[in-house]
Amino acid sequence: MPFGKYKGTRLYRLPVSYLEWFQRQGFPKGKLGDQLQTIYEIKINGLEHLLKPLLERK
Repeated sequence: MPFGKYKGTRLYRLPVSYLEWFQRQGFPKGKLGDQLQTIYEIKINGLEHLLKPLLERK
């Protein structure tokens, strides 16, 4: 995350409550907003296992 309370935190590690706040307030425009929206959808739908292959890459 490039700004705010969670600056420096990887997007997949953001708490759902923070992503829900963005959902209510509006996601930022552009690539970051798209990424946050995607992580939000993955987390609220219990699909975090889909991230595992990406996290294992070196």
